[in-house]
Amino acid sequence: MEIILREDVEKLGQRGQVVKVAPGYARNFLLPKRLAVAASEANKKIVEQERQAHLRREAKAQGDAQDLGKLLGAVELTIAQKAGENDQLFGSVTTADLAAAFEKQGYTIERKRILLEEPIKTLGDYKVSVRLHREVSVDVPVHVVKED
Repeated sequence: MEIILREDVEKLGQRGQVVKVAPGYARNFLLPKRLAVAASEANKKIVEQERQAHLRREAKAQGDAQDLGKLLGAVELTIAQKAGENDQLFGSVTTADLAAAFEKQGYTIERKRILLEEPIKTLGDYKVSVRLHREVSVDVPVHVVKED
């Protein structure tokens, strides 16, 4: 069965692409979730219009992300945590803590956009990557210091 993808589907194709799939996959998964529509001339025109609108929105979002990335390039975060011997933290610094620190600086960053491989558990200086857009990411220095 031929369908037109309305969204990017992993391991299948990109938005606006015409692909052949099994009828059951289309009928039971892609069509009900509105990820695709049946391939017809009318649907091709509609999907093309949606694709153009999506590209315009995507370009605007990427431009906004680049502007925010330039602002975040100058930001340094300092987080004070209680620590014990050998500079080990009681607890850890997580993406939620980093998002709160950004909030104090005046930036609203979702914690899922902050890429932290594992929570920070010792005092020191770290580089944390913030992914603002699929193609825009910024490294922000984070200083974890001992709380008085």
